[in-house]
Amino acid sequence: MDKMKRTLIALLLLAIISSVFLTASAEPDVNWQFGIPLDQALVYSGGESTNLRDYDPATTYSAGDKLVFSGLVSLDPRLNLTPDLAETWEVSDDGTVYTFHIRENARFHNGREVTSQDVVYSWERAASPEIKSDTALTYLGDIVGVREKAAGQAESINGLKVIDEKILQVTIDAPKPYFLLKLTYATAFVVDKENVETGEEWVRAPNGTGPYRLREWKSFEYMVYEANPDFYLGAPSIPYVVVKLYAGDDVRLFETGEVDIAGVGLYSAERMLDPAEPLHANLVTGVGLCTSYVVFDTTQPPFDDVNVRKAFSMAFDRQRYIEVVLRGLALPAIGPFPPGLPGFNYQLQGLPHDPDAARQLLAQSKYGGPEGLPEIVYTDAGIGSYVGMDVAALAEMWEQELGVTLKIENIEYNYYYEQIFSGNHGQIFGGGWCADYADPENFADILFHSGSAQNHGGYSNPELDALLERARVEQDVTERIAMYQQAEQMIVNDAPVLFTTHSLSFELVQPYVKGYIFTPISIPIERYIWLEGK
Repeated sequence: MDKMKRTLIALLLLAIISSVFLTASAEPDVNWQFGIPLDQALVYSGGESTNLRDYDPATTYSAGDKLVFSGLVSLDPRLNLTPDLAETWEVSDDGTVYTFHIRENARFHNGREVTSQDVVYSWERAASPEIKSDTALTYLGDIVGVREKAAGQAESINGLKVIDEKILQVTIDAPKPYFLLKLTYATAFVVDKENVETGEEWVRAPNGTGPYRLREWKSFEYMVYEANPDFYLGAPSIPYVVVKLYAGDDVRLFETGEVDIAGVGLYSAERMLDPAEPLHANLVTGVGLCTSYVVFDTTQPPFDDVNVRKAFSMAFDRQRYIEVVLRGLALPAIGPFPPGLPGFNYQLQGLPHDPDAARQLLAQSKYGGPEGLPEIVYTDAGIGSYVGMDVAALAEMWEQELGVTLKIENIEYNYYYEQIFSGNHGQIFGGGWCADYADPENFADILFHSGSAQNHGGYSNPELDALLERARVEQDVTERIAMYQQAEQMIVNDAPVLFTTHSLSFELVQPYVKGYIFTPISIPIERYIWLEGK
C-alpha cells in the first residue's frame, strides 16, 4: 500500500472515530452555554455596577461577593454564627481579646495557604486612608487602633497581633457581645495582597478564599463561577453558578426555564400569590430584616427643627402609601427594628398619620409654617428627570397636607451611595437598611449614633448616644434588649427619619433546586443547596 493511500485511510478512520466520539458525548439533553453544561449550573439573572469599588470587599456598600470571598466567621441559613476561615477561637475573661485559629487547609484559589498576616493585611488595607472605605469604621472600628489607622495617625492596627502563621490575636476596645457578628460583613473578608496589587481591575480576576472561583466575567452578558474543589469546608455540590446580566424580566426568564431562582417584583407578586397560578408552588416568601425610610438632614434647614421633622412624618399616610405604591405588599414601619429582629417591640409608640397635628407642628416650628421654609431638595437614585412612584407619592402627600413643594434631583445609581456618604445631597433623601447581622445594635447604633459614618442625616442626641454606648457593653441579654427598645423610642420621638415600610420577599425556585430556604440576610446559600434532576 503506497504512502498516500495509507494516509487517506488513516484520515478516514480518524474522521469516523471523531464522529462517533462527538455523537456519543453530545447528549441532546445537555445544554452547553458559557462553556459549561447548564444542567450542572445554578442560574440567576442580575445586573452589574460600572463602579469597581462595588466589587472590592473593603469598599462595597452591599453584602459583598460571598461566593468568591470569605472571612474568619460566617452566618448559616438559620443565621447562626459559624466558624469559617477560623476553625476555633477563644475569648479572654474580660471579653476584649479574641484569639483566632485559622484552618490548616484554608487556601486561596491559587493554592496559597491563608495566614494570619493575610487577615492583618486585609483589615489594615480596609482601614487605610488611601482606600477611603465608608464601611471600615462601622465593621472594624471596635478593634483597637483601627480609628488611628483610618485617620492616618498610625502605620498599623496595634490591636492585631500575629502569634504565628495560623494564630491571630485581636484586641477590641471594650467587651461587645456583637463583635464577632460584625466580622461576617464583607469589610472583614480576606484578600490576597499580590492579587490586589495587580491594579484597580483586580476584582475582575480575584484570588479569593470562598466556595467558588470567578471563572469568567463578560460585562453586560454574564458572570460564571466554578466550584472551588479545595474549599476548606468541602467543595460545593453545585459545580457552577451563572449570573446572566441584563437578560430581562426575572419572572419571564423563570417561566422559560432560563433561570433557576428568580426574584418576584411587586407587579408579579399578586399573580404568584394566587393558588390557581401554576407557578404558585414554586413561590418562597418571607419577611426581610429590612426597614425603608426617608432621611431628614438635621444639619440643614428646615430639618434642624424637630417640629418640622415631626410634621413631615405625621403628614405621611403609611397605609395609603403601601396600598397604592406597593400594592399592599409591605408591612408598615414606625421604627427602625424590623419584625424578626431581636428587640422588635409591638408596644412601640410611632408617630401617627395626623394631618391636623402635622400642620400645627409646622406652624409651631421656628419657620412658622410652609411659607417660611427654604427650598427643599429631595435626592434620589435615578436617571434624568424621572421621578419614581415612591418619591412622587411622598411629594404629593406633603403638598396636599402641608402645602410644601419639593424639588427632585437624581443621582446615577452606581454612584448614589458614594454621594450620600460624601454629603452631596439635598435636605431629604431616600434610604433604607437591611440587617448585616440579627442584632438591634446593627440598626440603632450604626444608623443613629452621632459618631457613626452611616448616620447620613447628621442626627445627634447626646442622651441617645450615652444609652447606646452603655448597651454596647451590656452583657445581660434582657437588659440589653430593654436598652435598645428605649433607644428606639427616643429615635422615633426625635424623627430624624421618616420610617415607611418593612419589606416582604418573594422568590421563585425551580423544583430541582434542593435545600433552598429563605434567608432574610445575605449568606453564601449556594454552598448549602444542590441540584437534583435538572
